[in-house]
Amino acid sequence: MPTLHQPLLPAVAFVGAGPGAAEHLTLGAYRALQEAEVVIHDRLVGAEVLALIPATATRVDVGKEGFGPSTAQATINATLVAHARTGARVVRLKGGDCGIFGRLDEEMDALTAAGLPFRILPGLTSATVAAANIGQSLTRRGRNASLRILTGHDMAGFAEQDWRGMARTGEVAAIYMGKKSARFIQGRLMMHGAAPGTDITIVENVSRADQRIIGTTLAHLPEAIATCDGPAVILFGLAPRAAASSLAQLKEATA
Repeated sequence: MPTLHQPLLPAVAFVGAGPGAAEHLTLGAYRALQEAEVVIHDRLVGAEVLALIPATATRVDVGKEGFGPSTAQATINATLVAHARTGARVVRLKGGDCGIFGRLDEEMDALTAAGLPFRILPGLTSATVAAANIGQSLTRRGRNASLRILTGHDMAGFAEQDWRGMARTGEVAAIYMGKKSARFIQGRLMMHGAAPGTDITIVENVSRADQRIIGTTLAHLPEAIATCDGPAVILFGLAPRAAASSLAQLKEATA
């Protein structure tokens, strides 16, 4: 088994960069960056993480933006293969965890078709860091025995989900890429019985210096998320801990 002092093989390392802050990198991710000769990175990788890339490494920005300017996936695949074929140590740096809504399979398939080796170094996904930053756990005994991580839109448009299951009391879900589809999500959930007062927390720019936490309810989700300019994760069924504590105290005082 390799140790922290052994060099990486000249192959592609898919690295999860976490949601933004450098403190959320794993040791493996940090080491891969330090040894990289080429770093092919996404738009959502945090500035703190990009600052860790050695000055000698070649940087290639292949950013994508939902409903906005994006590098075609075929171009990303070709770029990855071309750099890997040189024998350089290539890091494919993806925001969050590279295996969650990161198109990882398409890029692995391209490398496999070219006969090129790779390894995967997963990272912290936005949902776990967002929940930690509002003082909540994503699962809790007696509340929810499952957790949903879902996307607000896919290749076909707004994504359909198990709305009836999500609408049950106590369910918790982390919704990625839900800014454009917020009203659709609200409508589907309420149509399947979700209470308008269900807690929602929106965490914009998770873990970055300009992080913003918005506590709201399902009834006001579209209006609340419309105030967000940066990437945001929607935590369905969770309120910021301070807000939840205040509400519990209020209910107790008025009971």
